[in-house]
Amino acid sequence: MTTELDFATEKLQKIGFLDMDVDPTLDLFEEINKLKKEKNAIILAHYYQEPDIQDIADYIGDSLGLSQEAARTEADIIVFAGVHFMAETAKMLSPTKKVLLPDLKAGCSLADACPAPLFKKFKEKYPDHIVVSYVNTSAEMKTLTDICCTSTNAVQIIESIPKDQPIIFAPDINLGRYLVKKTGRDMVLWNGACMVHEIFSMEKIAKLRMRHPNALLIAHPECEEHLLETADYIGSTTGLLKFTMSSEATEFIVATEAGILHQMEKSSPHKTFIPAPPENTCACNECPHMKLNTLEKLYICMKYEMPEVILPEWVIREGVKSIERMLEISARAGL
Repeated sequence: MTTELDFATEKLQKIGFLDMDVDPTLDLFEEINKLKKEKNAIILAHYYQEPDIQDIADYIGDSLGLSQEAARTEADIIVFAGVHFMAETAKMLSPTKKVLLPDLKAGCSLADACPAPLFKKFKEKYPDHIVVSYVNTSAEMKTLTDICCTSTNAVQIIESIPKDQPIIFAPDINLGRYLVKKTGRDMVLWNGACMVHEIFSMEKIAKLRMRHPNALLIAHPECEEHLLETADYIGSTTGLLKFTMSSEATEFIVATEAGILHQMEKSSPHKTFIPAPPENTCACNECPHMKLNTLEKLYICMKYEMPEVILPEWVIREGVKSIERMLEISARAGL
């Protein structure tokens, strides 16, 4: 099925936008800061972005924090250094603002694992169920969702729903299983997963723990169940960062996307952070979609105000309800 993203990418290719070169003598940090002031733009960056982008961003956070910032910003332009569903969420929360994404191909394996047309048919089998969807879903999926959640607020979202109300949880089955254990709710789970969090090698992690006996294994709840069972701490991206800052431990094996190590090292320079190794031959575990964004693409994106994320009005109107409900519950929970 051809999507608006396909059309937008094809259009950019035709005008040569995707092949533009940047003058290597430019100080990109200086140029980007100039553009921010000239255009009243704000750069929101996920923790998984490359260090240079994190360092130039106005706000760095996880999905919940980024959603909250997108909802309250007074900037005219939101430049989202993340992946497509994040920029879509920003557009739904700030529909009158221009939302830009440095690389339109920056997608998400988890969002792709739950196509809205297939989920709609799945949902029809459970007409009495409320749908809670992880924010890592497409804008169209959010139109089929009653309440969104992130790994930061997922427990609070589930616990806010009456116990006699059946729930479908989508799309991450690992986070779903974690929530079933954590809350005691028996939910119907969609079978989706994040490619980044499913390739950690337990054998390599075991060897790491032998070489670093004092290191704590900390993990994101999108990781597989057998890894979570051995973790010393489980938390959202922000939760992992805060834990490393407050813990007396000085060594950590980090089972999530390696981009977060930049902030951990900045916050606790006297501590050691080791990326949990995946099954492949790479030394660390990086999301190929997140890493499509670069400082050069960010500069070009801001200079030409392209690519822009555009959504149909009905998607914004119907999809934003699930996000606003999430933000309301999060605010009540003090998150």
